[in-house]
Amino acid sequence: MTSKKKIAEVIQLWMADKKQYIKKSSFSAYVLLIENHLLPSFGDCCDISENDVQRFVLQKVDHGLSQKSIKDILIVLKMIMKFGAKLGLQEYKPFDIQFPVDRIMKKTDVLNRADQKKVMAYVEANFTFRNLGIFISLSAGVRIGELCALTWEDVDTEMGVIRVRRTIQRIYVIDGDERRTELILDSPKTRNSIRDIPMSRDLLKLLKPIKKIVKSSFFVLTNEIKPTEPRTYRSYYMKLMQELNMPRLKFHGLRHSFATRCIESKCDYKTVSVLPGHSSISTTLNLYVHPDHEQKKKCIDQMFRALR
Repeated sequence: MTSKKKIAEVIQLWMADKKQYIKKSSFSAYVLLIENHLLPSFGDCCDISENDVQRFVLQKVDHGLSQKSIKDILIVLKMIMKFGAKLGLQEYKPFDIQFPVDRIMKKTDVLNRADQKKVMAYVEANFTFRNLGIFISLSAGVRIGELCALTWEDVDTEMGVIRVRRTIQRIYVIDGDERRTELILDSPKTRNSIRDIPMSRDLLKLLKPIKKIVKSSFFVLTNEIKPTEPRTYRSYYMKLMQELNMPRLKFHGLRHSFATRCIESKCDYKTVSVLPGHSSISTTLNLYVHPDHEQKKKCIDQMFRALR
């Protein structure tokens, strides 16, 4: 093995190599994790022990970072350390990290049926292209970046589907010593995110007459050649929900509301997984399938009937 390098030096080599193979948005996400978390904690180290990583994890938990975010950071750290070991710049020893037990059951925030109906009725009575986006999100479960990237060409009223093929996001860019953000139009989050979503009867009724008079190259939310970005649209959404006296709900809650309504309607879990473009059915099950008291009671009754 050659002389050991500091983690900061290995990171620079890893970033230069990784940049050749991954999407610009993925690279941007890695850079943010590295600059905000890994460099401040490990940049000056040559060796990182399991105890060092465990202390890092507990510190991040204490600062309120979610387990998912911490695990994402650890994935990047492992890639960097394996890369350094491959080049003979440091040793890599797998680490087994423990997380504090989370005893609070997290609840997915969604609109209830009455509030969802109220919001959709408001959009139908007060049509604007920006309001239409909220109706689409509640009807199709699209992510905000996917919604901002939709053009009228993606809205097929003949086949009755919305074709999700792109996403818009603002990413962090490093260009030499310069740091800036950049709005990019890119392929969706995962392979499963590229999908065709059937339109509901109400959504199709709303979109059919509009589709006849708009330009196919225009973006749906602006009805212009230039799109709106997620941050701007999120602000508009929050302001509108406040005006409607709706519960304070993140925009992603509209996507959760869509999936929850599907589950409530007894749709099969595999289909509910495919519609929002989840990477696996386990994501859907973990997020939305939480049996209520009546379902639990019915299950136990069925079990004892089978015993008789």
